[in-house]
Amino acid sequence: MLGNYHENNEDALEVKQFPDMTIGLVADGMGGQAAGEIASKRAIEVIPRELRKNIGTGPTPDHVKTTVRKAIVQANEEIMSMGALDRDLRNMGTTIVMALWRKGPEMFIANVGDSRAYLIRDEQIEQLTIDHSLAQALVDNKTISAAEAREHRFRNVLWKYLGSKEVGEGPEVKIVPIKAGDRFLLCTDGLSGPVPDPQLLSYITQSQDVQQCADGLGQLALDNGSRDNVSCIVIEVVG
Repeated sequence: MLGNYHENNEDALEVKQFPDMTIGLVADGMGGQAAGEIASKRAIEVIPRELRKNIGTGPTPDHVKTTVRKAIVQANEEIMSMGALDRDLRNMGTTIVMALWRKGPEMFIANVGDSRAYLIRDEQIEQLTIDHSLAQALVDNKTISAAEAREHRFRNVLWKYLGSKEVGEGPEVKIVPIKAGDRFLLCTDGLSGPVPDPQLLSYITQSQDVQQCADGLGQLALDNGSRDNVSCIVIEVVG
């Protein structure tokens, strides 16, 4: 969804369903003009491609985690290579947050940047990812509080994103045991920034249909004064 103050949408999202796995991805591009849009689209193309190619059959959870990290590293390398070859793209980058389900009892969650994953369970909400922002780094160093970080001038300044050397060997991958009724939210900071967690929880738990929920969350962010583009995916565990 296009933000109130943006002429173009640099976000990208994708849900890929294969016979042996389902992948949800949300990316928030940066770099101005069309560069951010190119970076975010490349991220959601490369990661499913690499997972499909390398994950294999019957892998262990540790193998899945390693494959997810390698897929994200590959996306980072391709985005950096594009920037090195084209001066108009040299400052481009993107966040990424993803959920991977392998028809098993767990969800694999990973992110780079400040796009987030949440778990909504038993009328509670839990943030599963950590922002790679300067404000969060100050929280980690106990320089400021989490409450102060929400309004800090560095809250949207990222120190790690796809398109940066800081990605290194890839992010941590979290394994989340799932149960029927769980909902997962993947979103850009256009939603998580202006809409506090309690309001996210209330809206998601009251929504019956996940697609209508996702659409409604975008409008909720705009109603709350979001200046950014808003993209999100809502995943429900059934059966």
